[in-house]
This record gives sequence, structure tokens and C-alpha cells, in this order.
Amino acid sequence: MADLAAPTPHWSDRIRPKSLRGLLGTLLLFLGAWVMVFPFIWMISSSLKPTDEVYDSDFTIIPKTFKGWENYYAVIFEQPYLIFLMNSLIVCIGILVIQLLTAIPAAYALAKLKFKGSTILFGTVIAAITIPINVTSIPLYIGLVKVGLLDTYFAMMFPFIVSVFAIFLFRQFFRGFPDSIIQAARVDGFSEIEIILRLILPSAVPAMAAFSVFSFVAHWNDLYWPLIVVQSQDKMTATLSMMQYQSAFDTDYGRTYASATVVTAPMVIAFLFARRLFIRGITMTGVKG
Repeated sequence: MADLAAPTPHWSDRIRPKSLRGLLGTLLLFLGAWVMVFPFIWMISSSLKPTDEVYDSDFTIIPKTFKGWENYYAVIFEQPYLIFLMNSLIVCIGILVIQLLTAIPAAYALAKLKFKGSTILFGTVIAAITIPINVTSIPLYIGLVKVGLLDTYFAMMFPFIVSVFAIFLFRQFFRGFPDSIIQAARVDGFSEIEIILRLILPSAVPAMAAFSVFSFVAHWNDLYWPLIVVQSQDKMTATLSMMQYQSAFDTDYGRTYASATVVTAPMVIAFLFARRLFIRGITMTGVKG
């Protein structure tokens, strides 16, 4: 009697679809990574070239004429770059500290305290996330002019001292904190401030690290607002210093890209050191309802 059972597929036939899917996924990841990394490769390559070679039709990654030493020397030593760097640090650290001081209590109140209008208030926070700085820049600028605070650290920090994104992020994180622990602390006589300082903050380190990366990178790279309120070189930030190599008649692209590389490097290094806390914080805040 003939064997009617279907023939057993060869092992290569079984793994071929899975291998094909894995290869396709790897190619997509590689293309995505290349799209993200190529601008940095272009930036570093251009920082090593003379201006006339940066946008040459015969583009090459390796410069034909190496001018890296001249470009980077001009950026770091021929201008007060340490002052620009200090200004950026003062502004970014000041904004971050004030944002944490305002966002953490607000987020705790929205997450754990019951009061009338909390839902409406949280909806307002969500709506405020959609409003960019460009919308409020004109009235803020006029107000700073009226009180004579242009060209100050306060002027550079003022629009960002309250971060609705930070309130939302910490609120999502605090919702996962056990209510039983908070109730027990209240029974023991803890005030709400003590609960925040002694219970909430130690557990919120991953969320704080994640937001710190967001805040620091955003304000370190900010060019729009400092370009409006800064009027002297003494208050110029590292990012704003890149504009010194551009004019209405000519642009030194080699030095501009060298300046961009020097400005970008600290943020890349900081992210590499803080990436574990950043990923952990985003994961823990993203899954809360």
C-alpha cells in the first residue's frame, strides 16, 4: 500500500522564512541606523575640510585637504569658548533644577492627592505640551524688554522654568507608587513634603535621570531663544557661538561644523554614561496608566 503521508520538509525549507525575516529586519535596522548616524559623519567630515570643499560636487568622507587642526583650534582657542561652555552649563543646570523643583510636587499632587478639578488640571497640562515656545516668544520678549532683563541668565531660563512635560512624566511614574506606603507614612505623621522627600524622590531617580537627559539636551542645543534674548558675547551659549562664523556675505562652513562637533560631543558623552538610567526611566514611566 502506497504511503500517503506528506513528505517531511527539509530543514532548510523550515528555517528559510525565519532567516529571511531576520535578514530583512537587520537591513531595516541598518538603514534606520545609517539615517541617524550619517548627519554626524557628515558633520565630523566637514569639520576637517576647508570651506570650498564642504559642498563640493565630488563629495568624499575623507577630506582632500585636511584643515581639521585649523578649524578646531579656531573654535576652541581663538574665541572665549570656555565662557560659552560655562554659560550653557549655567543655563541648562539652572533650568533643570527649577523644573525639578516645580514639576515633582505638581506631579505628586496630580497622581496621589484627591481634589476638585484635578482632571481638568491634568487635561490642561496635556494641552500645554502641544504649545511650542514660538507661540509665546513675542509676549515673553516684550515683557523681558519692559523690565530690562534682556541679555541675562534669567532671560534665557525664564520660558522653561515650568515644564509641563516633566509634570506629565513624573505623574505617570508616581501613579505606580503604592498608595499603602503613602497612607502608612501619613499615619506615622509624615507631611506631604516629607513623603515626597523621603519616599517618593529616592524611588524616582530613574525618572529624574530620564527627564534630565531630555531637558539638558533640549536646552543645550537650543538656538532659537538665546538668539532672541542674548545681545553680548559674554552671555553667548556654546550653541549660539556657531553663528559667529556666518554672515550675510560669507560662511566659514569648516569652522561652523567644527563648532557643531565640539558643541555636540558633551551631550553624546553624557548620554553614553546615563543611557542605562535613561532607558530604565523611560520604560518605568511609559507603562503607567
